[in-house]
Amino acid sequence: MYTLGINAAYHDSAACLVKNGKVIAASEEERFTGIKHGKRPIPFSTYELPFHAIDYCLKEARLILSEVDHIAYSYNPFLLLKEDGRDAVITLPLEPSAHKVSESWESPWDPLFISSIINAPRQLVDGVPYHLKERFRKARIDGPYTWHFIDHHTAHAASAFFASPFRSAAVLTLDGRGEKTTTSYSLGADCRLERLGEVTMPHSLGLFYEQMTTYLGFQHSSDEYKVMALASYGKPVYADEFRKIIQVKDHGQYTIVRPSLEKLFGPARKRGGPLHQYHYDIASSLQTVLEETVLYIVHWLQKKTGDDNLCMAGGVALNCVMNAYLRDRGPFKHVWVQPAAGDAGTALGAALWTDALMRKKFQGKRDYSMEHTYLGPGYSDYEIKEFLSWSKLHHRKLSDIAEEVTALLIQDKVIGWFQGRMEFGPRALGARSIIASPMKACMQARLNEIKDREDFRPVAPVVLEEEASNWFINGGISPFMTFVHSVRPEKADLIPAVCHIDGSARIQTIKREYNPAYYDLIHAFKMHTGVPILINTSFNTRGKPIVCTPRDAVECFWTSPLDALVIGSYLLEKPKERK
Repeated sequence: MYTLGINAAYHDSAACLVKNGKVIAASEEERFTGIKHGKRPIPFSTYELPFHAIDYCLKEARLILSEVDHIAYSYNPFLLLKEDGRDAVITLPLEPSAHKVSESWESPWDPLFISSIINAPRQLVDGVPYHLKERFRKARIDGPYTWHFIDHHTAHAASAFFASPFRSAAVLTLDGRGEKTTTSYSLGADCRLERLGEVTMPHSLGLFYEQMTTYLGFQHSSDEYKVMALASYGKPVYADEFRKIIQVKDHGQYTIVRPSLEKLFGPARKRGGPLHQYHYDIASSLQTVLEETVLYIVHWLQKKTGDDNLCMAGGVALNCVMNAYLRDRGPFKHVWVQPAAGDAGTALGAALWTDALMRKKFQGKRDYSMEHTYLGPGYSDYEIKEFLSWSKLHHRKLSDIAEEVTALLIQDKVIGWFQGRMEFGPRALGARSIIASPMKACMQARLNEIKDREDFRPVAPVVLEEEASNWFINGGISPFMTFVHSVRPEKADLIPAVCHIDGSARIQTIKREYNPAYYDLIHAFKMHTGVPILINTSFNTRGKPIVCTPRDAVECFWTSPLDALVIGSYLLEKPKERK
């Protein structure tokens, strides 16, 4: 049985294909269109479906759309309609924002938003881009597949628990919002999920963090991770103000009183404007109170469930500093964060949830856990060679990739690394990465310059799994960059480029079983330098998604200051500058 999961309601549009409980393929739409996050999360973009990601997933399984059994869309618009059934009628003014908001809606755009989602089955058939039509042939508005609208936070929770290594776990989802829910609490056991509670609009940790992201001069629903990085440079001197805004209640509840931020902290920072100490302190205070609030929540959740395991998803769960705080100070023995925790991951969750339901697996055991994220497109050496030759690009085949690339890294070359199937989720994890030596402090600034990033942004290390505890305090298995660890003080001077200002690093551990070429390279680097670590950052430049195809990789290479590109077994280098 094949189940196609789709996320398209807000941002990070994505698709995922599941066959009998196992994930075959998953990818975000942005990787194919070059539009960051797939689209902007505005009400009149809900009609945009991830056609390219769907096409890829079906191609991976050699299917056309009509051969899929079920389609699961990770949002249930009928939860927002007061009338039951598909005969409900809504009114949409010609100029929605020019009218007062009806008592039935939160926003004047909601009727258009809801209508576009309800009509997604029609759009999937009628709105296919011309060059993709072959994959969608024979599909009709009524199938032959069965369409399912899945509650957004159910999809988040399923993505966290059904992909986890646990047979039972407490499940926490934290994001901006779903239909009405902003935070949910569940108990997972085998193929079952029981909802234990929720927080609903207008109270949302995710939306408040977004509001603060905008106030600090960054792009909301996109740059929240920059605020997290900024926090390390400040002190929580405004924590009491944030505690008045975010107020915890009994039974996992909280409320948020949204004040005028300008009255509280002064004028908002303009995009690209200077950063002052009070900006750092505001970010630090926000991060501190977020951590305190979620720690309170997980203490309640552990008592409620009595379980030792915690699974997390939702955009807030991408806050790796908060995740580490919960890991180190929380009541759960094990914490697992689904690597595509944002809205892209709801395509995964919707597919896994529907698959389990339709195969009536709720009484059975799961036979899948997400041990890696290499679920996107891959390209053979033959395909890569054909493209490079067609492009008339000078290249050479490497006889020993690990040794020859290590030689370049030791020369402090910055390298685009393109290998195998690409990652699902926001993190580059050794398939579409930029890599460099961590042994000189200046490399962090150099990488930020290459990628046109703010200078306060850290770069992350990838470390051999068996070496993690030798270099990072309590370093264990962490393959998805969802937690930070403190660098061991005696090792910090050996890897200064990956040490953040607070002495932490967002580590990725690598196991040879899942990415042999990447593992062998880091192992070779260790043999030559004694350091089993490389810098790993995403293979993209500012405002662009991570590269997907050989063409993407070559274009990024030649339009940025990268020194070399290792693509499959082939090496491209730029000519030396003439002096």
